[in-house]
Amino acid sequence: MKIIVNENYVLRIPDNLSMDRAAPLLCAGITMYSPLMHWEAGPGKKVGIVGLGGLGRMGVKIAHPLGAEVSVLSHSLKKQNEAKKMGADKFYVAANNTSSSSSNTQESFDELDGYFDLIINTLSVEIDWNRYLNLLALDGTMVVVGLPEKETPLNVSSLINARRSLAGSVIGEIRETQEMLDFCSKHNIASDIELIPIQKVNEAYPRVVSSDVRYRFVIDTKSLD
Repeated sequence: MKIIVNENYVLRIPDNLSMDRAAPLLCAGITMYSPLMHWEAGPGKKVGIVGLGGLGRMGVKIAHPLGAEVSVLSHSLKKQNEAKKMGADKFYVAANNTSSSSSNTQESFDELDGYFDLIINTLSVEIDWNRYLNLLALDGTMVVVGLPEKETPLNVSSLINARRSLAGSVIGEIRETQEMLDFCSKHNIASDIELIPIQKVNEAYPRVVSSDVRYRFVIDTKSLD
């Protein structure tokens, strides 16, 4: 069978990326790849990833081979080992209680002030953006890729004092998406997924709502036979 499609909407999946683990790259992968490339994450840059969900995991996996120093800021230590296995250099508990810290670091939230060149905030829940903006170095940028339901109060002095920037990013265009796929192929990067049969698809949504999901859901196409 042959089909004709517009080349502006076609992507080539590299042979070493399985289709099921490559599929989420077209969402989470490009969402994180685009800002990391745009703000030039690489050697000598300190990158902070806020949240280690589906987006955060991809952020760590991509930023690490770019050569940046990658830190994860999470609400607890539960994902510390996982983050380190993915390539995170440092892990911080970014909770309101700044006395909490990882076993490998004693820096409090306040002691990270002015540390990061780039922070990518993946959270879609309410947080104090001003606290994270204060973690940026001179000319640093915080990029928001997760949209909270409520407006977040912003203290402009957090930006002015160190010539910081607050930016947003959503996804990338088709050419950049192909670039991302090729990058992931080269560095053997794929999404962490949970494969479920089509027969259990109605059970999947309640699990999402109840936060009983660790990885991206992908339908097992073999279950369609």
